[in-house]
Amino acid sequence: MEFGWINGWGATIVIIMLIPNIIFTIRNPHLENKCENAIMNTIEQVGRYTSMALMIVPVLAWKFGFKSVLEMIFYVVVTSVLLLLYLVVWFFYLKSQSKNKAIILALLPTMIFVISGILLRHWLLMIAGILFGIGHIYVTLQNSKK
Repeated sequence: MEFGWINGWGATIVIIMLIPNIIFTIRNPHLENKCENAIMNTIEQVGRYTSMALMIVPVLAWKFGFKSVLEMIFYVVVTSVLLLLYLVVWFFYLKSQSKNKAIILALLPTMIFVISGILLRHWLLMIAGILFGIGHIYVTLQNSKK
C-alpha cells in the first residue's frame, strides 16, 4: 500500500490541526510568546514546519508505504483517535485555558508527528516531530508561567 509522492491523509491531518490554532489566534490577536529562549523557539518552529511539510511530502523517504492493509488501517485509526482527542481538548481549551490543557495540546500533535513517522517509516518526520515536541513543550511551559 503506497501513497505516492503526496500523503493526502497527512495533508488532511495538518489542515485539521491548524483550524483550532487559527481560531485561537483570531480570538487572541495580541497574545505574545513569553518564552525568551531563542534556541527553543527556533527548535519549536523548525520542528513544527518541517513536521507539517513531511506529513504531506516524503522528502528523503521516496514514498510513503505500508507492508499490509492492516498496517495502513492501524495508521489511520491511531492518527484519527489522536486528532479527535486534539480537537476535543482544543474545544475545552477555547472555553477555559489551563496549563494542563496547554501541555496536552503540545503533546498530541507531537505524538501524531512521531507516530506517523514511525508507522510511515519516515525517519526524518519522526526526528522533526521529536524536535517539535521538545521545543513546543518547553515554550508551552514558559508561556504557562504566571
